[in-house]
Amino acid sequence: MKANQWKEYFIFTKKERIGIITMLFILTGIWFLPTAFSPNDQTDIQNLEAFKAQIAALQVKDTVAGLNTNDAYVERGNTIAASLFYFDPNTLPASGWKKLGLQEKTIATIANYLDKGGKFRKPEELSKIYGLRKTDYERLAPYVKIEGIYHREGKLPVEMPVQHEQKHIKAIDINKADTIMFIALPGIGSKLANRIINFRQKLGGFYTVDQLAEVYGLPDSTFQKIRPKLVCDSKDIHKININTATLDELKAHPYIKYQVANAVIQYRNQHGEYTFAGALRQVQLITDDIFAKIEPYITVR
Repeated sequence: MKANQWKEYFIFTKKERIGIITMLFILTGIWFLPTAFSPNDQTDIQNLEAFKAQIAALQVKDTVAGLNTNDAYVERGNTIAASLFYFDPNTLPASGWKKLGLQEKTIATIANYLDKGGKFRKPEELSKIYGLRKTDYERLAPYVKIEGIYHREGKLPVEMPVQHEQKHIKAIDINKADTIMFIALPGIGSKLANRIINFRQKLGGFYTVDQLAEVYGLPDSTFQKIRPKLVCDSKDIHKININTATLDELKAHPYIKYQVANAVIQYRNQHGEYTFAGALRQVQLITDDIFAKIEPYITVR
């Protein structure tokens, strides 16, 4: 009887047997889990990761070392072959900066700085250029040689044959020159050249070189620079007949304002024709300064 009772405890249904087997697998896995992740294995994993990091560091070091040459320079994101050579930043053209490996934006910034009258007096000033990276400056600085200064790594003055582009411009007649001839002058662009031509047409021609200084937008420094290259032949100046000119014709001249033009017409209507140019002095609004400016442009016949 007792044997049968104990036997009943070891009789299981199919579901119960599956549950017991599953439980045994789980308990076995829990038993061996600490062994699978023993401290020694974790140390091995850490050592493996450290070894991988050292390999990566060596690869980066080799890559950087490969950049420190005088033949090529690698930009971030793209590769630019750059030749290093001695240069004067004040005279180096855009093509030269490009050969040195600078980006277009940086080259444009340098050109703009020089166009506005900027000048590099020592190599260190190159580092102040906006957009020029520190690595670029450190790479180029040893090759900067500015005419008339001491080289940063030497004790003797640097003698560099710098070739400046010289434009031998023949003196031009400001009454006959076209826009192309004016543009050939230093500091004169197409806009200023067109303004000079338009001003000349409104005047009827120039009677002196100094009138060119009156052109809107022409800096005095530029005028003084180009003045020795200018001549003025005033024999073909267009003159206004003050005895026949209308109000519109008179006030169209840059030197004759509406009030003055009207006064000239009114005086003529009241006193008759002008017999000589100096008679304009009788008009109340015409001062000595105004008369001196308009005299070359008036006639009575």
